Parts: sequence; structure tokens; C-alpha cells
Amino acid sequence: MRPILILCVALTAVPALAEDDPHGTLNPDEMTWQSMLDRAERGETGMVLCSTGYMLTKSGDHDKARTLFENCAEAGWTGAMTWMSQLDANGLGGDYNPDAAAEWNRRAAELGDPVGKFNRGLDLIRGHGVAQDTAAGRALVDEAARDGLPVAQRLQSAGYDLDEVTPDADTWKYAPLF
Repeated sequence: MRPILILCVALTAVPALAEDDPHGTLNPDEMTWQSMLDRAERGETGMVLCSTGYMLTKSGDHDKARTLFENCAEAGWTGAMTWMSQLDANGLGGDYNPDAAAEWNRRAAELGDPVGKFNRGLDLIRGHGVAQDTAAGRALVDEAARDGLPVAQRLQSAGYDLDEVTPDADTWKYAPLF
């Protein structure tokens, strides 16, 4: 009987020992929102982690999406840069900041991202967050179109009429300030 008692005591101690395992957590939460945010706060990035920001922002949790996207954008993920631009351009999870939005688009465009090129082109055509330069803006839209971006091709086909790609509700943002 004594060996069974010793075995029972030993087995009840195993979970306590496992909690302090220096090799990590056995079977951690991997695909929860919180686990993704915890990883982002530790500075981790990666395709799955960065794409989680999309689901967060689409669910309306822009603050948490911003945390994920910012880390990923700083690590060079161009898709996250264009999402940071979208958040800044619309005041989601932070202040409305057209200058920051234009800067994210510039960075994505310079790294060759077609959406970044298109968005940077729009910024330059409008003078939104940057000095207006219609010729440079159209050139970037043209590059994005050559890269196969359908919305850029649509804008070209419309003779660069920005109403083709911009909802009426956003017109106030692009009006000249002078």
C-alpha cells in the first residue's frame, strides 16, 4: 500500500513542476486573439501573426489591430504598412493622421508593394499628407497597374478620375486646406 501512496503523491506534484518548466509551456494557446497579442507585445512577427490584424480591424478592434500591424510594418511586412496607412488615414485606433498614412504608403511603395504604390500615387495626386505632385502620383498608379493591381487599372481606364476609386463620403478629407 505504501508504494501506491508514494506514487499518488509523486503524480500530484508533476503539474506543479511542469508550471515552472524552463523549456516553455506544454500545449500553449496558439491561435487565440490574446496569444497573438501577447506574441506581438513580445515583438514577434510572422505571416500568420501579421494577418491576424486584418481580422481584428474588421471586427472593429482597431487598437489591437494597430499593435499587430505596427510591429509587422516596422519589421518590413508591406501589407501591414498599407493597413497602418488605412488606420491612420481614417483615425482608427488612433488619431486621424494623413502625414503618417502617407509615410506608411511611401515605405510600402519603395519596397515594391503594388498597393503601396497605388496608395502613394493617390496621396501624391491629392496632396494628402504630402506635397501634391500629380505627375509622380500618376507614375506610381501606372506602376501599380503594370504590377496587375485591378484598382490601379480601373483608375487608369477612368482617366485618373479619383471619384472612380474614392467613396463620396471621403471627399471632405481630400479638399484643399487653403
